[in-house]
Amino acid sequence: MGPFLPLLLFALALGASHASSPAEDYWHKVLPNTPMPSAVTDLLLHAVVADEKSGTAANVGKGGVNVTGKDTSVSVGYHGRPVNVNVNPYYSGPFLYNYAATKSQIQDPSVTLFFLEEDLHPGAKMTLHFIRTTIGATLLPRRAADSIPFSSAKLPAILSRLSIAPNSIEAKVMNKTLHECEEPAIDGETKYCATSVESMVDFSTSSLGTRNVRALSTAVGREGTPKQVYAISDVQELPSSKLVVCHGENYAYAVFYCHTTSAVAYKVSLVGKDGTKVEAVATCHTNTTGFNPEHVAFKVLDVKPGTVPVCHFLPQNDIVWSRNK
Repeated sequence: MGPFLPLLLFALALGASHASSPAEDYWHKVLPNTPMPSAVTDLLLHAVVADEKSGTAANVGKGGVNVTGKDTSVSVGYHGRPVNVNVNPYYSGPFLYNYAATKSQIQDPSVTLFFLEEDLHPGAKMTLHFIRTTIGATLLPRRAADSIPFSSAKLPAILSRLSIAPNSIEAKVMNKTLHECEEPAIDGETKYCATSVESMVDFSTSSLGTRNVRALSTAVGREGTPKQVYAISDVQELPSSKLVVCHGENYAYAVFYCHTTSAVAYKVSLVGKDGTKVEAVATCHTNTTGFNPEHVAFKVLDVKPGTVPVCHFLPQNDIVWSRNK
């Protein structure tokens, strides 16, 4: 896994012992009764902090992220240290259903976490590998993220602005993500690539509303767990059939590939062979007729599109949004 060149994070020193991020403030304003899932709270550890009320602006320029404003002082790095943002080139985006299976997915199908709905019940055992799709991604406030182009046509300008070598692995991964974000949505779905938590909240609530909304992500009891056998101890179906699912993407900063989908979601408790406890989120797609028949799910499960629901667990960076009835 090759690291992106460090994005220099400039945190404001405003005399207070703690300053919440714009993403955190926006979340609590729009969704005061919706707890943040771990996928978001983990990102907040790598957030650029900006104070909108004091006239502070967060801008991204060549070489990193700059926070500027009147009557402020700045320090370089997250808690005084530069932050390295890494990509996971072995993760091939298996939840984009208009793509055919890649060689790596076929070689290690356990990484994709697919299964049949009939196998989702207490006592069932599955061999799984829970992974993070992105590693230490830097979370930008909406103002900073919106100041950076997000288009494959403008990739050279993006790479120059972020001081990323054009021929690097990081540049190739970013190009892949941009093209995936620009692909048309599957029939019956809408999609959007959110470059900030604020824009992810807006897209999700535009479909689900702001009342009685829940956001869930998979939580693993310990980091770096191996591929192993897990036993399911409990299964709870979420009440809503209309979902928004946001997948963490590989990019120079936090990006979520979000799409609406008609599916069934579950909260699943599992225990690994080594004792690791997992509170996982799983979704089952009931209508797969528009999916690519060469997609890895059909290769792994040996079924055809439109025949049976296709299910999968979500990695730790992904979020399922639903409504409580």
